[in-house]
Amino acid sequence: MNFNSPIPILRSFDETKAKEFYVDFLGFTIDWEHRFEDNFPLYMQLSKDSCVIHLSEHHGDSSPGASLRISTINLDEYQKELLEKQYKNARPGIQDMPWGTRDMAISDPFGNKLIFNEEPGT
Repeated sequence: MNFNSPIPILRSFDETKAKEFYVDFLGFTIDWEHRFEDNFPLYMQLSKDSCVIHLSEHHGDSSPGASLRISTINLDEYQKELLEKQYKNARPGIQDMPWGTRDMAISDPFGNKLIFNEEPGT
């Protein structure tokens, strides 16, 4: 038996804001989108490197306010890239945490928090 990494489902309420934040700002790619019919809620998969996230507008798939830790390397470089975009709703900073990681927390437009973290020595 072998388990793979989980794929979190985060709640979303506005397709335009979701794409602006996740694609234009954070640099994720839309892998696929699904609706049962036109004008139905959107369910989509986003990825950046090996990080995969699902966003859902469906009531009951998840609750807003989730926190998600995403391990990365070159956190300073990623922060610089994000700050250069001058996104109007976020200017993320990096914190040295007492447990040894360096964390950059960013909230999406729906109240979910993505915490990009870098382990010491990476």
